[in-house]
Amino acid sequence: MMRLSTITPQHMRTALGTFCSGITVVTAMDDDQPVGFTCQSFSSLSLEPPLVSFNPARTSTTWPKIRDCGVFAINVLSSDQVAISSGFAQRGNDKFRGVKWESGPLGAPLIHGVLAWAECKLWAEYDGGDHTIVVAEVLNLRASPTAGPLLFYQGEYHLLNQQRHW
Repeated sequence: MMRLSTITPQHMRTALGTFCSGITVVTAMDDDQPVGFTCQSFSSLSLEPPLVSFNPARTSTTWPKIRDCGVFAINVLSSDQVAISSGFAQRGNDKFRGVKWESGPLGAPLIHGVLAWAECKLWAEYDGGDHTIVVAEVLNLRASPTAGPLLFYQGEYHLLNQQRHW
């Protein structure tokens, strides 16, 4: 099928940036050191079996370390965790400096104050162009939504108005 327009990376970013997403930080223990990266491309995939998916960039140097750890956590960030999101999005540095966390029941780092976390293991990986499509089996999870979610929309962080409309 023929494309009707030229689709550049910037065109994709602008158009698909109108889709609001939450922000997660994927974490694991690598040789007794916590590692992690910010990931906005996260979603629930299946209830039975319990599966989620996320898409790290192929250029990620952290995802290969996490993949090899066996168990990792997906931490769903709250509205007051912009600094954590920004910090884990950077290359290098000690991303965990100043971040409160504890080991989860299966050993993955769980960041304090998140809305929810899921400890997972790799189910499958697929080619996704300049990203890898990761499917993970949820082994353990907990939610404690005490704040609003941290959202990403049109290239910027946003906070959800807490009023509910039905």
